[in-house]
Amino acid sequence: IEICVQYYDDTYPTVKEQKAFEKNIFNKTHRTDSEIALLEGLTVVYKSNIDLFFYVIGSSHENELMLMAVLNCLFDSLSQMLRKNVERRALLENMEGLFLAVDEIVDGGVILESDPQQVVHRVALRGDDVPLTEQTVTQTGYLSMLYGYDSAFIQ
Repeated sequence: IEICVQYYDDTYPTVKEQKAFEKNIFNKTHRTDSEIALLEGLTVVYKSNIDLFFYVIGSSHENELMLMAVLNCLFDSLSQMLRKNVERRALLENMEGLFLAVDEIVDGGVILESDPQQVVHRVALRGDDVPLTEQTVTQTGYLSMLYGYDSAFIQ
């Protein structure tokens, strides 16, 4: 079950193609200990924790270290926000924070922030300005998920 997915281009224009791509990546990575894979001409960096899989995906020309910095920033931000309880249930109970963190880290496929302290600080500030449920819909602009090419996703 995907929790948060966002595609930033039309490499996989239909939901059917996106789901097949996501399934392929998960099947190829969920049983390995490595952190980087090359699949379908894309660079995939990933991390698992308890019952969650975190992925950041870019073109084969992307710098793996930058993709890993985005992945680590997302994971570390969530770890701080969830008081080191990064598991599916805690994340589902705090979806607003997840969407806000993703919004602070990546916008339209462009990396905005890689410092988890800054992300947590900005999420806390944004949470004070507008009720989180309203903010998730109106300010982040999506309730869909975060996945795909030049993006990050959580499986």
